[in-house]
Amino acid sequence: MDHTMVFARVEKKYVLDEEMYHLLMNEIKDHIQLDQYGKHTICNLYFDNDHDELARSNFQKPIYKEKLRLRSYGVPQINSLVFLEMKKKYKGIVYKRRISLTLDEVEMFIQGKCPIKDQIEKEIQYFIQFYHPYPKIYLAYERCAYYGIDEPELRMTFDENIRSRQKDLFLEYGDDGQLLFNEQRYLLEIKTVDAYPTWLIQALNKLGIYPASFSKYNNVYKSLFLKEAYVCV
Repeated sequence: MDHTMVFARVEKKYVLDEEMYHLLMNEIKDHIQLDQYGKHTICNLYFDNDHDELARSNFQKPIYKEKLRLRSYGVPQINSLVFLEMKKKYKGIVYKRRISLTLDEVEMFIQGKCPIKDQIEKEIQYFIQFYHPYPKIYLAYERCAYYGIDEPELRMTFDENIRSRQKDLFLEYGDDGQLLFNEQRYLLEIKTVDAYPTWLIQALNKLGIYPASFSKYNNVYKSLFLKEAYVCV
């Protein structure tokens, strides 16, 4: 197993329609650079327990939130590298811990059959032992990620075609699913450890683009299990 630790950062989200997306890109195109991966598909399995404890807790907008997901970039094969991630959010600051392993190693790790080597693995194992989670929702989308040309620590991601399913909960089973939005929408996430640069603040203010408290997982959960349309909560 290999490990990646993502330090604390602020993440803000914005829901854009087709017109607003293109207007924003026109305003900021000279300040951002598409990353090396270009447009790519991200596939996720989100975990919860029999009582949907993690999802239902998040609906209450607690100060502290946490979730567990298994992520791949594209549809993986059994020997592909995937990422088991524990994501926490406390007072608006996001903390992420993840380990990388092959898809065929995931079940053994979840069952506690792998030796624990470091603090990250210990935290994830404690989470699993406490909640007893298992895959509940598959969620995928296409992503384009950009970084600031003069602010490389600034990251902006645009996700589209957010889709999900509650059956065939295996990453290797393909990336099809039910679309969350009826019309074309882009979920913009701005991630930074510092303040926004002036050019970005000016573009957002000019176009009247404001943050939305939006969770892909929460809205997909509501659409699948509660049969509710998406809302920015």
